[in-house]
Amino acid sequence: MAQVKAVTSAYAPRENSQDAETDDNQATYDYDVTIVGGGIVGSLAACALSGSGLKIALIEASEQSLAVARGQAYSLNLLSSQIFDQLGLWQRIRPQIETYTQVYLSDGRHPGVVQFSPQDIQSDTLGYVAEHRILLAELQTQLRQCPDITWLCPAKVVQTDFQAKVARLTIDQSGEVTTLRSRLVVGADGARSPLRQQASIRTYGWQYWQSCVVAFIQPEKSHANIAYERFQTDGPFAILPLPDNLCRIVWTVPHAEAERLMQLDRASFLQELTQRYGSQMGQLDLVGDPYVFPVRLLHSTQYVKPRLALIGDAAHCCHPVGGQGMNLGVRDAAALAEVIRTAHHRGEDFASLKVLKRYERWRMVENVIVLAFTDCLDRLFSNRILPIVGLRRLGLWILGNIQPIKTQILRLMLGLTGRAPQIAAPDSP
Repeated sequence: MAQVKAVTSAYAPRENSQDAETDDNQATYDYDVTIVGGGIVGSLAACALSGSGLKIALIEASEQSLAVARGQAYSLNLLSSQIFDQLGLWQRIRPQIETYTQVYLSDGRHPGVVQFSPQDIQSDTLGYVAEHRILLAELQTQLRQCPDITWLCPAKVVQTDFQAKVARLTIDQSGEVTTLRSRLVVGADGARSPLRQQASIRTYGWQYWQSCVVAFIQPEKSHANIAYERFQTDGPFAILPLPDNLCRIVWTVPHAEAERLMQLDRASFLQELTQRYGSQMGQLDLVGDPYVFPVRLLHSTQYVKPRLALIGDAAHCCHPVGGQGMNLGVRDAAALAEVIRTAHHRGEDFASLKVLKRYERWRMVENVIVLAFTDCLDRLFSNRILPIVGLRRLGLWILGNIQPIKTQILRLMLGLTGRAPQIAAPDSP
């Protein structure tokens, strides 16, 4: 575990700091921005704010080694790769991840297959697949090199108090309880966000009838940099290529079926997986243990309040079909950082509701579109009603044969629609 700067070394003691709210116009702060949640989205937000002239704290409850070891992988779209590139991370990440240059979209065993290729959008590739540990490790390396970021890990926020000009956070760091004062708090603390709950921000959504079984697979034949999205009546089945000819499967099934699959021995699991996977890559081998997680849709009615902003899963969660969840969080982090940096450059109070609403207006509509799109995809294809089956197969035919529609859908999934963050561009404030 890397050495973490102690809280007391992050700022110089200030006169009357114990009562920073005595005069709203003379409020004092330990940090300008405090980010709660040191996962990929929270860490990326911290990196995007570095160099802005602001003092940043990043609070993470888990041991760094445990956070990096999380067994997960994500599809990164082209916009996400550009954001990592602009932050100076891509050159280190790129050799450790895999690209996919084809996407095959199909409906069960129906012979019609829609093939997406880079030529559909005049690009060199369609996207990338990266393991959680790779992305987070490189972000943590970057954090260690940022003198304006204080990284508190492991540390847990036990209480928050949002006042007119300052937010006070009581944190427990290895048994030592300390109070921090911050102009802005960013909630990157996950789908069950305590910060969101404490701020009384309501959410809407639902638990799906499905869970995802995920695993690493070593196929006998090359994956040929092809990603598959196969829609079945019980849920989508995705195959994502990884380095060293590994593949990541995301197998969505009803909860009871997921529990049954997790109880199978290795040979039986592989036998059922092969039936779903197909024979195009030869014999399959299971690398590590599969695990399961439930699927839900969640959207916050607000992303911001005075002195508080939510990003990533704290603001929204979507169905994993299409691999959009991490990409939405990356885009949130970059967009919020851009809004903060721009307001700070103009001399505005970047933690005010007026400024934070710019971030909410920017991201809320775009996120709702993707959440609705993924929800419709799952409901449309996880369905046995004959008229709907006919409708979706007509839709696949249209998608495969009418190029403007195909291009637009692909641009949506690759993050190439809507307003792209420019926070890390050379001419950004």
